[in-house]
Amino acid sequence: MTSPMTSPRAIRTAVLGYGVSGRVFHAPLLAADPRFGLAAIVTGDPERAARAAAQHPGARIVPSGDDLFALLDAGELELDLVVLGTPPGVHFEQACAAIERGLHVVVDKPFVPTVAEGEELLRRAEAAGVVLTVFQNRRWDADFRTLRMLVEGGALGRVRTFESRFEWWMPEGFGSWKDEATVGEAGGILHDLGAHLVDQALQLFGPVRDAHGELARHVGTGAPGAEQDAFVSLLHENGVRSRLWMNGLAAQVGPRFHVLGSVAAYTKWGLDGQEPALDAGTSPTAPSYGVEPPESWGVLGQDGALVPVPAERGDYPAFYRALAACLLDGGPVPVDPADALETLRVIEEIHAHH
Repeated sequence: MTSPMTSPRAIRTAVLGYGVSGRVFHAPLLAADPRFGLAAIVTGDPERAARAAAQHPGARIVPSGDDLFALLDAGELELDLVVLGTPPGVHFEQACAAIERGLHVVVDKPFVPTVAEGEELLRRAEAAGVVLTVFQNRRWDADFRTLRMLVEGGALGRVRTFESRFEWWMPEGFGSWKDEATVGEAGGILHDLGAHLVDQALQLFGPVRDAHGELARHVGTGAPGAEQDAFVSLLHENGVRSRLWMNGLAAQVGPRFHVLGSVAAYTKWGLDGQEPALDAGTSPTAPSYGVEPPESWGVLGQDGALVPVPAERGDYPAFYRALAACLLDGGPVPVDPADALETLRVIEEIHAHH
């Protein structure tokens, strides 16, 4: 059991990495929450460093993780929390370095490349008495929150099949580490997007008794063996069948959710709007943040009798609100890292058969 921090001061935080993860998600969410203080941003890229300094002038810009830990060891910087927005191939090493120094750790997804590394991190965090959690932000998507409300409220009756897709058209690749990372470095679209889609399926319908997948590469870019197109079928212990699609090469996309129950179905098109809003500079505290317009709402019912369902508000800031309550007030972690391990077990099992 981790004891809450004794001081009422802001949680001194460093964000490692200032690509999409650090720049779009973590730094803006932390900066908007008064219970956190963004003390340092780590990036070795000069353009990203300049951008970080301009966007977060109170943060110290540090060129590498090694430099950050050296500053800590020398007593030149004090931290309570590190957030890893770096490529997943270095998450284990960086999380270990933070845990050794008694720091709490947020790891962006994909968590780590292997279940064995994840289990070791959980063991080390528990032994050190620090909080370890994983940034499963898609639990706070507007559409997922809406679907969860419908499922738990019985609006669909007994759910029989759950279809979920993350698809888009990026034939030139991501333009980031994702284009080069091997499966052993948690590369490939199953690690990248499966970390969200499998997690959501497990959150909704519980443990899995059978999993299989279809993985494919279509173009020559990217690392050998890292798939660009994935389909996963999960049979949950409660009998629900989840079918999950992940594709960065889809010139036309399917529905985000298509869920069939014994009395009704729910269909939703389009991705949650929080990431593009944050990327465009919208503050997480803005009244419009996380609000889906009516034209984006999903529909519930049977063909010929469909009713739009007002979307729950998207709420990525909830992750950090919960983390602050965990660290300062002794509340539960926002995401149990054991959940990320269960997702990783499914992904590892599918890769083992390919």
